[in-house]
Amino acid sequence: MKIFSGPALSQYATQRPRTSVADVHAPSPAKVVEPPPPQAAGAEPRPPRERKPVTAPFRAPVVPATPDEGGVRLVPIPRLAQGGRWRVEAMRSYSGPVLYWFTRGQGRITVAGVTRGYGAHNAVFLPPGTMHGFELGPQVFGTAVFFGRGSDVTLPDEPLHLRVRDAAPQGELSAVLDAIQRELDSDRPGADRAARHHLGLLGVWLERQRAATQDDAKRPDAARRLVTRYTEMLEREFASGKGVADYAAALGVTPTHLSRVCNQTCGRSALKLVQDRVLFEARRMLMETDLPVNRIAADLGFTSPAYFTRAFQAHTGKTPTAFRKAR
Repeated sequence: MKIFSGPALSQYATQRPRTSVADVHAPSPAKVVEPPPPQAAGAEPRPPRERKPVTAPFRAPVVPATPDEGGVRLVPIPRLAQGGRWRVEAMRSYSGPVLYWFTRGQGRITVAGVTRGYGAHNAVFLPPGTMHGFELGPQVFGTAVFFGRGSDVTLPDEPLHLRVRDAAPQGELSAVLDAIQRELDSDRPGADRAARHHLGLLGVWLERQRAATQDDAKRPDAARRLVTRYTEMLEREFASGKGVADYAAALGVTPTHLSRVCNQTCGRSALKLVQDRVLFEARRMLMETDLPVNRIAADLGFTSPAYFTRAFQAHTGKTPTAFRKAR
């Protein structure tokens, strides 16, 4: 199973072994046999010595700055797309908790491999490391609350999608967000402490809304549970060069079944989720760091900078260098 495939890349297929699990996975190097050293006359012959192949150690990608770093932040949702819609629509995650409060517009949001529609007065809470992406139309507006890495606020430990239909809880949430922003903008003594207390009230609001809707919540079926496990694994290992077959084997299912349930729950194949996550990280690293292209390629599991360039250009229409210059 190839991670990056399609007509645009088919011309390069001969450059990689067909037995490879994924295009980003380097083939295992062949064993090298050294000739035996010279021996004294009459000595018993010794067998050739096998030299173990040397493989480069896996390096986790350098994670650039994200909106959840640097403490609490409230950001208008449309501003998250500055620099390109890929920043919100591609699969990615944050290292701290985030709450999206949509007040206008509608679209689809994919959380942990499950796609649902969202509209006005929808609150979507995501714990750290939750892979997600959402459509951002011109009419969509709202606020993204980044709690910051290592936040000590008591928050849910699983994703929530709340459709807040009553005016009272809508007003409560808007009032809490206004109070947080007011304290963040203030230079009065204790402003930071006051903002943290309001964040605590936001955690209480989430807890109460979850309790109010718990009876209506459906137990995730087997397909959703499998896709959730897949996206959690993918979020941890997307830079390892693994392909769909590797993830499917680790989950105890076939690649065909894994792709089938991904299409069922989010309308994307298992392969598309891998591609989307890797390409998001590539674009983010190109935009937000000065790392050379060959380092980014290696950190994301590509076997060569040339292959990374071809794959990136096939999916974005630009080479990595041209994409970086446009920032």
